[in-house]
Amino acid sequence: MGGAGGRVKKKVLFLGASGLVGPDLTPGLEKDYDLRLTDVKPHPAGLPIEHVDVRCYEQVLEAARGMEAIMNFTVVRDHAVDSYDVNTAGAWHVMKAAAELGIGKVIHSGPQGLRYVYDHDFGVDDAPAAPGSSAYMLTKWLSAEICRVFARAHGIQTAYFVFNGLGPAPEPAEGPRAAPPFTVVWEDLHHICKLALEAESIPDDFQCFPVLSYRGPGTYTWEKARRILGFEPTRDWDAFFRRETAKA
Repeated sequence: MGGAGGRVKKKVLFLGASGLVGPDLTPGLEKDYDLRLTDVKPHPAGLPIEHVDVRCYEQVLEAARGMEAIMNFTVVRDHAVDSYDVNTAGAWHVMKAAAELGIGKVIHSGPQGLRYVYDHDFGVDDAPAAPGSSAYMLTKWLSAEICRVFARAHGIQTAYFVFNGLGPAPEPAEGPRAAPPFTVVWEDLHHICKLALEAESIPDDFQCFPVLSYRGPGTYTWEKARRILGFEPTRDWDAFFRRETAKA
């Protein structure tokens, strides 16, 4: 199937297409990629979904056959056992399938666990992970380590995106408040996914990328994503939160 400019669309397995991220991510990618949408529940907008349970390696393997890339946006947050089965074992299944089938591109995602450590600081870009003690954070941190090991052992170009929040673009009049920290709007997530899917290579085969749309007071930056993937927010989203200051 042809894409923009008549090019053949890259075939991408999308795990978690009906979840918390998938329904808002798909519209920004479906014109440029041949997406195989999968999940364990129906799509909220009624799009056709193939049933694939990331907890089952055989299902992931079969769904990945013929694909050129895998995007895994599955997640469970509030149940210790299911968090491990989906977040950690699911990452193992994705990377194992990619290695077995020779798929050279993977996008994964997880929570950013730095905010309460670095909110007082400035210019934080690629700080060490601080997962804490919650099952959600720990199981996602383990998923990043699994992705790192598989990527480097098998040459799988893997981009692991971390963010604190996701949401729609701000409204023109947001009122007198600060821009949300370490948060990415949908348009920017669409953009950086495309950059990662098209990147020729990722240094050391694996990189964890902080993804955010707002500079705010300058606490966190997207410098690493800019340097490696060429990422810039699609708009100056901070402009929605700037306010006039009183003149002396």
